[in-house]
Amino acid sequence: MPTKIEKDAATGTDTTGHEWDGIKELNTPLPKWWLYTFYACIAWGLVYTVLYPSWPTLSSHFGGTSGWTQRAEVAEALARQKEGQAELREKIVALDIDSIRKDPALMGYVQAAGRVAFADNCAGCHGAGGAGATGFPVLADDDWIWGGKPDQILQTITYGIRNSNENSRISDMPRFGADGMLTKEQIGDVADYVLSLSGQGGGAAAVERGSVIFAENCAACHGEKGEGVQDMGGPRLSDGIWLYGGDRKNVIETITYARRGNMPAWIERLDPATVKVLATYVHALGGGQ
Repeated sequence: MPTKIEKDAATGTDTTGHEWDGIKELNTPLPKWWLYTFYACIAWGLVYTVLYPSWPTLSSHFGGTSGWTQRAEVAEALARQKEGQAELREKIVALDIDSIRKDPALMGYVQAAGRVAFADNCAGCHGAGGAGATGFPVLADDDWIWGGKPDQILQTITYGIRNSNENSRISDMPRFGADGMLTKEQIGDVADYVLSLSGQGGGAAAVERGSVIFAENCAACHGEKGEGVQDMGGPRLSDGIWLYGGDRKNVIETITYARRGNMPAWIERLDPATVKVLATYVHALGGGQ
């Protein structure tokens, strides 16, 4: 409640005339330098909102009277960077991957640009450094479904796998169980035979029966001994490396329902230089043939 203004006995400071429960408020205003600084900041804030993009509107925002935007600044920086790299990128498009690998300057650029492009476009499926994941091939080993030579990798990245591009790589494994081509017992026998190719256990009788079924239905794409047929996109089955899991349950599921993963045709999303950079970078991850 308001009271008369008086001097506080303990501090010698005037009161404001306000008192609550016997406690009187002292009149201790902020220093003038602080107030002036505060007011100056408010004034500068108002000026800033006029000069630069600021206030939201119903559909966008006020663009500012200065004409500057950070988006435009970034676009200009990227344009300058692209212009500076133009000569290198033209060389990359013109040369084959083997020639690029022999040029230290080009490979230095490929390693830097490829790391960024891979992280932006490929790592989400193939993992950092090409480590792979279930359903997504490892790119740092020597096991390649469609081949790990430079031109083969470039073809795969350029046109992708099982997509709408007319040059896409296509392999179409039958659904042996879902479409009634094999019985559950036959599928079990084939699974035992396939697992035996990489040294995993299985009953001798089942493996023997499965070898016959495999020869009749699978060898055309996977090879007589499961060594794989790259031209057909038939994975190798004898190395213990499994894209969708190598236990008996997963192998039976693969035979029953097939696996039909796909990959985009990156030439439809990236420029030719970036596609070539990615192919060279992937080949250099450690598993290129």
